[in-house]
Amino acid sequence: MKLAETKVLRDPIHGYIHIDQKVIWDLIDSKEFQRLRRIHQLGGVSMVYHCAEHTRFAHGLGVYELARRMMSEVDEIAQFLNHQQKMAGLCAALLHDLGHGPFSHCFERFSHIHHETLTKAIILDPHSEVHQILNKEDPSLAQRVVDILNHQSDCPLLEEMISSQLDCDRMDYLLRDAYMTGTTYGNFDLERILRVLRVKEGHLCVKRSGTHAVEDYIMARYQMYWQVYLHPDAAGYESMILTFLQAFKDYCDKHPSDLLQCKIVDLHQDVLNLQAFERLDDFSLLMQIEKAQDLEDEVLSNLSRAILSRRLPDWKSCQNKEEGEQWIAHLKLSHPFQQALCQVMRMEAGEYRPYFESLHNPIRILDGDTCIPLSQCSDVTQALLNMKNPQQWRVYFPKERFLKYEKTA
Repeated sequence: MKLAETKVLRDPIHGYIHIDQKVIWDLIDSKEFQRLRRIHQLGGVSMVYHCAEHTRFAHGLGVYELARRMMSEVDEIAQFLNHQQKMAGLCAALLHDLGHGPFSHCFERFSHIHHETLTKAIILDPHSEVHQILNKEDPSLAQRVVDILNHQSDCPLLEEMISSQLDCDRMDYLLRDAYMTGTTYGNFDLERILRVLRVKEGHLCVKRSGTHAVEDYIMARYQMYWQVYLHPDAAGYESMILTFLQAFKDYCDKHPSDLLQCKIVDLHQDVLNLQAFERLDDFSLLMQIEKAQDLEDEVLSNLSRAILSRRLPDWKSCQNKEEGEQWIAHLKLSHPFQQALCQVMRMEAGEYRPYFESLHNPIRILDGDTCIPLSQCSDVTQALLNMKNPQQWRVYFPKERFLKYEKTA
């Protein structure tokens, strides 16, 4: 059902977010989507780039807007998809990050639950407002949205628009994160890419004349990961958050906790407690960290002070885990708080590699009447595929002021 008039929301990346479907407007107003206002997009990166305070809420709207533009401005996409498919795709674009916990990806490393798992559980939960809104629109809509996110739908084109090597998700977060961090690494020619998108045999592809625009997009992704997302100080801050979470969980196991009505440790890998998760956001976590300053546990109380005051650990590069552990042993730290700040971390590109290619997931280039993988017509991409999987090892340890630690009164 269409709204009586199109709603528009101002956006620094896309100018306006356009909403003309009631189901989208209602989903935006749902408590599950509104919760994303309280989840920072970049976690610890905001401790390095001070303006990076944007949220998963804004990103979800941006991904939706890009999907909407593809469906309305790219003629071949508009003609290929029917109304039912478009609605499912727009909902999937909007809701794809519902399952992010406090500080986004940081919390996943504590809970061991991927945000996509929680996203799909929320959408399918009959008690969630999101599910009820989708069900009111169409009883099959929630499952069709989840099928798109699972890459199990009957429309590969929609899946590729939402999650692939050239998708609305990546295109929005690169531009948005670059803008909000004040960097230029993530910039690429979005308008050119939209102009050269095509559909061939049910798959998303790019005209060969758009190859250079795609190369630019891939390099933007590469630079953003190594210069912004994997910044050493951002990773150091998140390591303190993770250390706090584990230490607090251990504390709660030993002591009945009345610090907060909602405990951050109520979510476990084997139990998707969606009611507990609904109350988890950056603010609830920071409030719990703030309260932990008054605990008698010296590790937790000092960790909380360090987190809240941005007292980051020091770091240095190392060749491997063994070298990092030797460096920590060399410091001869005696206090548990000092020891808690020590971490050896492998910063491996992994999923952050700018481009990878297999039979089912290449960026497709339309060469005449045939689709070919991007690597066959791009020397830049071929070089990226041939490079070794980049990785760095870092050892984190207390700065000098922490080495002079004195027992808290």
